[in-house]
Amino acid sequence: MDNSEIFSNLVTIPPVFVRLDGRAFHGLTRKFGFAKPFDDRFCEAMVGVSMSLVAESGLAPVFAFTFSDEISLYFNDLPFSGRVEKIDSVASSYAASALTLALGATEPLAFDARIVQATPESAIVYMTGRQDEAWRNHLNAYCQQALIAEGLDATVAAEQLKGMPAKDLHEMMHARGVNLAKTPAWQRRGVLVYKKEVQKEGYNPITNKRVTVTRNMVTADRDLPLFSTPQGQLFLKNLVGRA
Repeated sequence: MDNSEIFSNLVTIPPVFVRLDGRAFHGLTRKFGFAKPFDDRFCEAMVGVSMSLVAESGLAPVFAFTFSDEISLYFNDLPFSGRVEKIDSVASSYAASALTLALGATEPLAFDARIVQATPESAIVYMTGRQDEAWRNHLNAYCQQALIAEGLDATVAAEQLKGMPAKDLHEMMHARGVNLAKTPAWQRRGVLVYKKEVQKEGYNPITNKRVTVTRNMVTADRDLPLFSTPQGQLFLKNLVGRA
């Protein structure tokens, strides 16, 4: 009956992104008492999940980019011979388990997963677009919370902000004494998790001498450049070119 598994032979080729999105995470703020519009604890949990996906999951993505309840994993080489069902199911289930542990949740958490086919060139476009979405999410989160604090219902606030240009959202908060360009960079631009070469001092017992060695260490960059700028485009070009 194995041949009745209709998508078991569906495969993809690298490079690809696997994008994970939290399912029904809007209720987490109430359950865990997270601060609005952004919570350091939730951000650190998502960064921790991303670091685990890069370093410990066995999936071995080149990097992970996370903001809000979303994680994008970039692959130059694919696990499971590129089998789409396997990649999606393992990545999403691993992320859900890791976040459940990180938050100490007593109820199940879930992510959905999708594969986005890429080239090195389109990967740069994708990452620029996701960071743009992080900025838009940041604007909406601050503005919606401001309206709710002023007495509006959450649904009414969301409807009022729907389709409003980013410039107008920025001005709306500026009028309330908040400069959104000065909020923490991770809120505006997301967090990147990747392996970085670092120099560490070690000891060689054979030569009985101290030596400097190069190690790959998983790091989380919370102060990213703006990807749409020339500096950001060069940063991405170097990033997606990693073996």
